[in-house]
Amino acid sequence: MLFRLAREIFLDSPISRLGATIATGIALTYGVPLSTGKIERHNKLIVLRGLPKWAFKRGGVCVGRVYLTNQNVSPRVLKHEQVHLRQWQRYGLLFPILYAFAGADPLRNRFEIEAGLEDGGYVRKGRKAPKAQK
Repeated sequence: MLFRLAREIFLDSPISRLGATIATGIALTYGVPLSTGKIERHNKLIVLRGLPKWAFKRGGVCVGRVYLTNQNVSPRVLKHEQVHLRQWQRYGLLFPILYAFAGADPLRNRFEIEAGLEDGGYVRKGRKAPKAQK
């Protein structure tokens, strides 16, 4: 009962969406001054390009509704990042904690698997991606 109540309060709720909005504000505050490229909108995703490579891990990072990257903006990557945006909306500020517990290996991280390993550039097309562990 308590677990169910906590899920209703914190997951896909006004509280989680507020957390995603706070994360979006932080990402914009961090990313806009560093961005030397185009700032675009793709659906609900705000894409900041031209950031220095030290400003994010891998090819880019999604924080709230903001995708911070240098030039990693193919349609497949943006599709992948849209899923991360949705994860931020679902989990709010719990998302970075849950993501950290899911592990640094994208091939085993359930959030990366859900977002699509091929779309994210973690596996080549045709190669079998691992199943998400529940």
